[in-house]
Amino acid sequence: MLKTIDVDQLRPGMYVQRLNGPWLKHPFWRGSFLATTRDIDRLRESEVETVDIDASRGEDVEGAEADDTAEVQEPAAAVHAVAGDAARVPAAAPADLASELSRARRICQEGRDAVEAMFREVRMGRTVDPGAMMPLADEITASVDRHPGALISVARLKTADDYTFMHSVAVSALMVALARQLRLSDEECREAAMGGLLHDLGKACMPLDILNKPGRLTDDEFTVMRTHPEEGERLLRDSGLENATVLHMVRHHHEKFDGGGYPARLAAEATPLLTRMSTVCDVYDAITSNRPYKEGWDPGESLRQMASWKGHFDPAVLKAFIGSLGIYPIGTLVRLSSDRLAVVVEQRPGALSSPLVRVFFSARSRTQLLHRDVDLSEHGCGERITGIESPRQWGFRELEKLWAP
Repeated sequence: MLKTIDVDQLRPGMYVQRLNGPWLKHPFWRGSFLATTRDIDRLRESEVETVDIDASRGEDVEGAEADDTAEVQEPAAAVHAVAGDAARVPAAAPADLASELSRARRICQEGRDAVEAMFREVRMGRTVDPGAMMPLADEITASVDRHPGALISVARLKTADDYTFMHSVAVSALMVALARQLRLSDEECREAAMGGLLHDLGKACMPLDILNKPGRLTDDEFTVMRTHPEEGERLLRDSGLENATVLHMVRHHHEKFDGGGYPARLAAEATPLLTRMSTVCDVYDAITSNRPYKEGWDPGESLRQMASWKGHFDPAVLKAFIGSLGIYPIGTLVRLSSDRLAVVVEQRPGALSSPLVRVFFSARSRTQLLHRDVDLSEHGCGERITGIESPRQWGFRELEKLWAP
């Protein structure tokens, strides 16, 4: 049962469901949490005056007799120690791919509309409200927690016309999955989600004939496009956003590990972890997506190509990124040792090279087969992946219908 109370009435052990104040005016990245003494002190120092508590998940107003000086400890299973004093809260309950796909499609559509609306505000000369993106960031985080592959895979299926807006949603999901893989704190995961959603905001300042050009940019056009990270940071600073981590991601997501990127040619040691993560996620979604001037690459082949680009990415971050997606991400077309072709439909924890695949074609006889799921991680399976295949070379279109019906 939800109740609205003054911040002064808040006691340790109460479950805060909602902070009744603008995001930029309070010190929390997560809007719901089990309150501790430190949380309450920070709230009393903020501009938030009231909160909604859920009495079914924590102490009620009448029953809140806990010692105001004691920290309330969350269950051990729900806490992961990280640098500083932040802790991860329990992730959303896991879901299977099929059940999460429908939610992922809804989130993608809502996310596309939200990013487009934010771009429209910029083009109309209005100040954007980055706090309005927080509910979307939370939904993306919850979806990735339920099933890491669902939203990431659906977001990759964007059309060339939707790329500008859907790219931000996809990068946000990839950032959350990578942050979880690196076991970052809950606050860092939320910064990762927000950084992904906002990283390309500066493209709203780019001329439409350059942004939507159905071909490669000229040198002069590319010089204009290279200003979008700085424009994005400027827009967010003008809006009142002060989070240094998010602002750095927005300005520097095109930097390279060897210092060869832009706009500042930052060296690796001068680039924070979340910014190095944003570089990986931004490039992966760009090369796997259909663009106005090219078709997207296969996800598995994209990872292999990225691994070969020496100096572009932080090797440790790229390794963790591959761990978050699997060596063969969902949707990858693979050839099996039996000379059958299959599409990857599910990852198997601890078995990056042995996912669940859906067999559908004989490469030997070039005939369709009855669909059959094969778990390559099962003992005695007898099958293994021998290589990645190109859907275009085989003439397979709409391969996603095999794994995302």
